[in-house]
Amino acid sequence: MAKHYTNKYKKKSQETIFIVREECELMDFLMKVMDGISRTKVKKLLTNDMVFVNDRCISQHDFMLKPNMRVSIKKSSEGSRFKNFWIKIVFEDDHVIVVDKKPGILSSSTSPKDESVKSILNYYLDKSHQHATAHTVHRLDKFTSGLIIFAKSKKVALQFEEDWKERVYDRRYIALVHGELPKSQGTISSYLKDDSHYVTHSSQEDNGGKFAVTHYKKLQSGNGFSLVELQLETGRKNQIRVHLQDLGCPVAGDLKYGDGSDPIKRLGLHAYKLCFNHPVTGEDMRFESDIPKAFYEPIEGNAE
Repeated sequence: MAKHYTNKYKKKSQETIFIVREECELMDFLMKVMDGISRTKVKKLLTNDMVFVNDRCISQHDFMLKPNMRVSIKKSSEGSRFKNFWIKIVFEDDHVIVVDKKPGILSSSTSPKDESVKSILNYYLDKSHQHATAHTVHRLDKFTSGLIIFAKSKKVALQFEEDWKERVYDRRYIALVHGELPKSQGTISSYLKDDSHYVTHSSQEDNGGKFAVTHYKKLQSGNGFSLVELQLETGRKNQIRVHLQDLGCPVAGDLKYGDGSDPIKRLGLHAYKLCFNHPVTGEDMRFESDIPKAFYEPIEGNAE
Protein backbone atom coordinates (compact mmCIF):
# COMPACT_ATOMS: atom_id res chain seq x y z
CA MET A 1 0.00 0.00 0.00
CA ALA A 2 1.04 3.59 -0.51
CA LYS A 3 1.79 4.14 3.17
CA HIS A 4 4.78 1.82 2.88
CA TYR A 5 6.33 4.10 0.28
CA THR A 6 5.46 7.61 1.38
CA ASN A 7 5.21 9.58 4.56
CA LYS A 8 4.12 12.79 2.94
CA TYR A 9 1.81 13.70 0.09
CA LYS A 10 0.75 17.13 -1.07
CA LYS A 11 -0.53 18.94 -4.13
CA LYS A 12 0.46 22.23 -5.62
CA SER A 13 -1.57 23.89 -8.35
CA GLN A 14 0.35 22.13 -11.14
CA GLU A 15 2.28 19.49 -9.19
CA THR A 16 1.78 16.38 -7.04
CA ILE A 17 4.58 15.53 -4.62
CA PHE A 18 5.43 12.28 -2.85
CA ILE A 19 8.21 11.62 -0.33
CA VAL A 20 9.94 8.23 -0.52
CA ARG A 21 10.15 6.10 2.63
CA GLU A 22 11.77 2.91 1.35
CA GLU A 23 14.23 2.08 -1.43
CA CYS A 24 12.44 0.95 -4.58
CA GLU A 25 12.35 1.42 -8.35
CA LEU A 26 10.58 4.48 -9.74
CA MET A 27 8.01 2.47 -11.73
CA ASP A 28 7.02 0.40 -8.68
CA PHE A 29 6.82 3.54 -6.56
CA LEU A 30 4.49 5.34 -8.96
CA MET A 31 2.28 2.28 -9.34
CA LYS A 32 1.90 2.13 -5.55
CA VAL A 33 1.32 5.79 -4.72
CA MET A 34 -0.90 6.53 -7.72
CA ASP A 35 -3.37 3.82 -6.84
CA GLY A 36 -5.17 2.44 -9.88
CA ILE A 37 -2.86 3.93 -12.53
CA SER A 38 -1.86 1.55 -15.31
CA ARG A 39 1.72 0.71 -16.25
CA THR A 40 1.07 2.24 -19.68
CA LYS A 41 0.06 5.57 -18.15
CA VAL A 42 3.11 5.60 -15.90
CA LYS A 43 5.35 5.01 -18.94
CA LYS A 44 3.60 7.92 -20.66
CA LEU A 45 4.34 10.20 -17.70
CA LEU A 46 8.00 9.18 -17.87
CA THR A 47 8.23 9.52 -21.65
CA ASN A 48 6.63 12.99 -21.55
CA ASP A 49 9.15 14.25 -18.98
CA MET A 50 6.53 14.78 -16.29
CA VAL A 51 8.27 12.89 -13.46
CA PHE A 52 10.91 14.61 -11.33
CA VAL A 53 13.10 13.22 -8.56
CA ASN A 54 14.61 15.90 -6.34
CA ASP A 55 13.78 18.43 -9.10
CA ARG A 56 15.61 16.44 -11.79
CA CYS A 57 13.54 15.07 -14.66
CA ILE A 58 13.84 11.27 -14.77
CA SER A 59 12.48 9.07 -17.57
CA GLN A 60 14.14 5.81 -16.49
CA HIS A 61 11.45 3.43 -15.20
CA ASP A 62 13.89 1.40 -13.07
CA PHE A 63 15.62 4.41 -11.52
CA MET A 64 16.36 3.52 -7.89
CA LEU A 65 14.74 5.74 -5.28
CA LYS A 66 16.22 6.24 -1.82
CA PRO A 67 14.43 7.20 1.42
CA ASN A 68 13.56 10.91 1.71
CA MET A 69 13.82 11.56 -2.02
CA ARG A 70 11.07 13.82 -3.36
CA VAL A 71 9.12 12.57 -6.38
CA SER A 72 6.91 15.07 -8.16
CA ILE A 73 4.47 14.73 -11.05
CA LYS A 74 4.13 17.91 -13.06
CA LYS A 75 1.73 18.83 -15.82
CA SER A 76 3.29 18.68 -19.27
CA SER A 77 3.53 22.46 -19.54
CA GLU A 78 5.77 22.49 -16.49
CA GLY A 79 7.35 19.12 -17.10
CA SER A 80 8.68 19.96 -20.51
CA ARG A 81 12.41 20.53 -20.69
CA PHE A 82 15.20 20.52 -23.24
CA LYS A 83 14.07 18.87 -26.48
CA ASN A 84 16.27 17.84 -29.38
CA PHE A 85 15.80 15.55 -32.38
CA TRP A 86 19.08 13.70 -31.81
CA ILE A 87 19.18 13.13 -28.07
CA LYS A 88 17.04 12.55 -24.99
CA ILE A 89 18.42 13.28 -21.54
CA VAL A 90 17.45 10.32 -19.36
CA PHE A 91 19.29 11.44 -16.21
CA GLU A 92 21.00 14.61 -15.04
CA ASP A 93 22.41 15.91 -11.79
CA ASP A 94 25.08 18.47 -10.90
CA HIS A 95 27.88 16.18 -12.07
CA VAL A 96 26.80 13.88 -14.93
CA ILE A 97 24.35 13.64 -17.81
CA VAL A 98 23.18 10.32 -19.26
CA VAL A 99 21.87 10.63 -22.81
CA ASP A 100 20.01 8.29 -25.17
CA LYS A 101 21.18 9.22 -28.69
CA LYS A 102 19.80 8.41 -32.10
CA PRO A 103 21.96 6.90 -34.85
CA GLY A 104 23.56 9.38 -37.24
CA ILE A 105 25.27 11.85 -34.93
CA LEU A 106 28.81 11.91 -33.55
CA SER A 107 29.34 11.64 -29.80
CA SER A 108 31.87 14.46 -30.02
CA SER A 109 33.87 16.23 -32.71
CA THR A 110 37.00 18.37 -32.91
CA SER A 111 35.48 20.36 -35.78
CA PRO A 112 33.08 23.18 -34.83
CA LYS A 113 31.28 22.57 -38.13
CA ASP A 114 30.17 19.08 -37.07
CA GLU A 115 27.14 18.86 -34.82
CA SER A 116 27.63 16.30 -32.06
CA VAL A 117 26.02 15.18 -28.83
CA LYS A 118 28.68 17.15 -26.98
CA SER A 119 27.93 20.39 -28.87
CA ILE A 120 24.18 19.96 -28.30
CA LEU A 121 24.75 19.46 -24.57
CA ASN A 122 27.03 22.49 -24.38
CA TYR A 123 24.28 24.57 -25.99
CA TYR A 124 21.77 23.19 -23.46
CA LEU A 125 24.07 23.84 -20.49
CA ASP A 126 24.70 27.40 -21.66
CA LYS A 127 21.01 28.18 -22.23
CA SER A 128 20.05 26.73 -18.84
CA HIS A 129 22.74 28.88 -17.13
CA GLN A 130 24.43 25.93 -15.46
CA HIS A 131 27.99 27.30 -15.72
CA ALA A 132 29.23 23.90 -16.86
CA THR A 133 30.46 22.24 -20.05
CA ALA A 134 30.03 18.72 -21.36
CA HIS A 135 33.08 16.47 -21.10
CA THR A 136 33.29 13.20 -23.01
CA VAL A 137 33.44 10.13 -20.77
CA HIS A 138 33.11 7.52 -23.54
CA ARG A 139 31.88 7.42 -27.13
CA LEU A 140 29.48 5.58 -29.39
CA ASP A 141 30.03 5.26 -33.13
CA LYS A 142 28.16 7.80 -35.20
CA PHE A 143 25.65 5.24 -36.46
CA THR A 144 25.21 3.42 -33.13
CA SER A 145 22.29 4.49 -30.95
CA GLY A 146 21.81 4.26 -27.22
CA LEU A 147 23.10 5.30 -23.83
CA ILE A 148 26.16 7.46 -23.29
CA ILE A 149 27.62 9.37 -20.30
CA PHE A 150 28.94 12.94 -20.24
CA ALA A 151 30.49 14.69 -17.24
CA LYS A 152 29.79 18.32 -16.37
CA SER A 153 33.39 18.99 -15.31
CA LYS A 154 36.87 17.85 -16.24
CA LYS A 155 37.37 16.62 -12.68
CA VAL A 156 34.42 14.21 -12.87
CA ALA A 157 35.48 13.05 -16.37
CA LEU A 158 38.94 12.23 -14.98
CA GLN A 159 37.38 10.26 -12.13
CA PHE A 160 35.69 8.04 -14.72
CA GLU A 161 38.89 7.73 -16.75
CA GLU A 162 41.11 6.83 -13.79
CA ASP A 163 38.84 4.04 -12.53
CA TRP A 164 36.87 3.09 -15.64
CA LYS A 165 36.66 -0.70 -15.24
CA GLU A 166 35.60 -0.57 -11.61
CA ARG A 167 33.27 2.41 -11.96
CA VAL A 168 31.47 1.46 -15.20
CA TYR A 169 30.76 -2.16 -14.32
CA ASP A 170 28.24 -3.20 -16.97
CA ARG A 171 27.78 -2.04 -20.56
CA ARG A 172 25.68 -4.07 -22.95
CA TYR A 173 24.63 -3.71 -26.56
CA ILE A 174 21.98 -5.29 -28.73
CA ALA A 175 22.91 -6.11 -32.31
CA LEU A 176 20.88 -7.30 -35.27
CA VAL A 177 23.25 -9.53 -37.25
CA HIS A 178 23.24 -11.58 -40.41
CA GLY A 179 23.23 -15.36 -39.99
CA GLU A 180 23.35 -17.74 -37.05
CA LEU A 181 26.01 -17.53 -34.36
CA PRO A 182 28.30 -20.57 -34.05
CA LYS A 183 27.13 -21.00 -30.43
CA SER A 184 24.19 -19.62 -28.45
CA GLN A 185 26.68 -17.81 -26.23
CA GLY A 186 30.41 -17.41 -25.97
CA THR A 187 33.39 -15.05 -25.87
CA ILE A 188 35.57 -13.75 -28.66
CA SER A 189 38.94 -12.08 -28.11
CA SER A 190 41.58 -10.71 -30.46
CA TYR A 191 44.03 -7.89 -31.06
CA LEU A 192 42.53 -4.94 -32.95
CA LYS A 193 44.64 -2.55 -34.99
CA ASP A 194 43.79 0.16 -37.54
CA ASP A 195 45.54 0.30 -40.91
CA SER A 196 46.47 3.49 -42.76
CA HIS A 197 42.92 3.72 -44.14
CA TYR A 198 41.37 3.60 -40.63
CA VAL A 199 40.03 0.09 -41.15
CA THR A 200 40.25 -2.05 -37.99
CA HIS A 201 41.81 -5.50 -38.42
CA SER A 202 41.48 -8.41 -36.00
CA SER A 203 44.24 -10.90 -35.23
CA GLN A 204 44.61 -13.83 -32.83
CA GLU A 205 48.33 -13.04 -32.70
CA ASP A 206 49.68 -9.82 -31.20
CA ASN A 207 49.76 -7.46 -34.18
CA GLY A 208 50.72 -4.41 -32.16
CA GLY A 209 47.08 -3.52 -31.62
CA LYS A 210 44.93 -3.47 -28.47
CA PHE A 211 43.57 -6.65 -26.92
CA ALA A 212 39.76 -6.78 -26.99
CA VAL A 213 37.24 -9.12 -25.35
CA THR A 214 33.51 -9.36 -26.19
CA HIS A 215 30.95 -11.71 -24.61
CA TYR A 216 27.88 -12.56 -26.69
CA LYS A 217 24.52 -14.30 -26.23
CA LYS A 218 21.87 -15.03 -28.84
CA LEU A 219 18.42 -13.78 -27.88
CA GLN A 220 16.35 -14.59 -30.97
CA SER A 221 16.80 -15.67 -34.60
CA GLY A 222 14.85 -16.18 -37.80
CA ASN A 223 14.84 -15.53 -41.54
CA GLY A 224 18.64 -15.48 -41.68
CA PHE A 225 19.06 -12.89 -38.90
CA SER A 226 19.87 -13.04 -35.19
CA LEU A 227 19.35 -10.67 -32.29
CA VAL A 228 22.41 -10.73 -30.03
CA GLU A 229 23.27 -9.26 -26.63
CA LEU A 230 26.90 -8.20 -26.28
CA GLN A 231 28.79 -7.34 -23.12
CA LEU A 232 32.08 -5.51 -23.37
CA GLU A 233 35.03 -6.45 -21.22
CA THR A 234 37.13 -3.89 -23.10
CA GLY A 235 36.05 -0.83 -25.06
CA ARG A 236 38.06 -0.69 -28.28
CA LYS A 237 37.25 1.20 -31.46
CA ASN A 238 34.87 -0.82 -33.69
CA GLN A 239 35.23 -3.77 -31.29
CA ILE A 240 31.73 -5.20 -31.59
CA ARG A 241 31.48 -4.73 -35.34
CA VAL A 242 34.84 -6.40 -36.03
CA HIS A 243 34.29 -9.25 -33.58
CA LEU A 244 30.90 -10.06 -35.09
CA GLN A 245 32.53 -10.00 -38.52
CA ASP A 246 35.07 -12.52 -37.13
CA LEU A 247 32.16 -14.78 -36.11
CA GLY A 248 30.78 -14.64 -39.65
CA CYS A 249 27.72 -12.69 -38.44
CA PRO A 250 28.29 -9.03 -39.39
CA VAL A 251 26.02 -6.32 -37.98
CA ALA A 252 23.07 -5.54 -40.25
CA GLY A 253 23.57 -2.27 -42.12
CA ASP A 254 27.32 -2.25 -41.46
CA LEU A 255 28.62 -1.01 -44.80
CA LYS A 256 32.25 -1.06 -43.59
CA TYR A 257 32.53 -4.48 -41.92
CA GLY A 258 29.40 -6.16 -43.26
CA ASP A 259 28.15 -7.51 -46.59
CA GLY A 260 26.91 -4.19 -47.94
CA SER A 261 23.21 -4.80 -47.30
CA ASP A 262 21.07 -2.41 -45.27
CA PRO A 263 17.82 -4.21 -44.27
CA ILE A 264 16.63 -1.74 -41.62
CA LYS A 265 18.09 1.47 -43.14
CA ARG A 266 20.49 1.94 -40.21
CA LEU A 267 23.31 0.19 -38.36
CA GLY A 268 21.82 -2.61 -36.26
CA LEU A 269 23.70 -1.72 -33.07
CA HIS A 270 22.21 -0.18 -29.92
CA ALA A 271 23.81 0.51 -26.51
CA TYR A 272 20.87 -0.58 -24.37
CA LYS A 273 22.30 -1.07 -20.87
CA LEU A 274 24.64 1.13 -18.82
CA CYS A 275 25.53 0.66 -15.14
CA PHE A 276 28.05 2.65 -13.15
CA ASN A 277 28.91 3.86 -9.68
CA HIS A 278 28.42 7.61 -9.46
CA PRO A 279 31.88 9.27 -9.19
CA VAL A 280 30.70 11.86 -6.65
CA THR A 281 27.76 10.43 -4.70
CA GLY A 282 28.79 6.76 -4.93
CA GLU A 283 25.24 5.79 -5.93
CA ASP A 284 24.60 2.72 -8.06
CA MET A 285 23.28 4.09 -11.36
CA ARG A 286 21.50 1.68 -13.72
CA PHE A 287 19.93 2.60 -17.05
CA GLU A 288 18.28 0.71 -19.89
CA SER A 289 17.09 1.92 -23.28
CA ASP A 290 14.36 0.19 -25.30
CA ILE A 291 15.55 -2.02 -28.15
CA PRO A 292 14.58 -0.34 -31.46
CA LYS A 293 11.50 -1.99 -32.94
CA ALA A 294 13.20 -2.11 -36.34
CA PHE A 295 15.65 -4.73 -35.00
CA TYR A 296 12.83 -7.28 -34.79
CA GLU A 297 11.42 -6.73 -38.28
CA PRO A 298 13.85 -8.88 -40.35
CA ILE A 299 13.63 -11.73 -37.82
CA GLU A 300 9.85 -11.68 -37.89
CA GLY A 301 9.73 -11.31 -41.66
CA ASN A 302 8.39 -7.74 -41.66
CA ALA A 303 11.38 -5.97 -43.23
CA GLU A 304 10.91 -4.29 -46.58
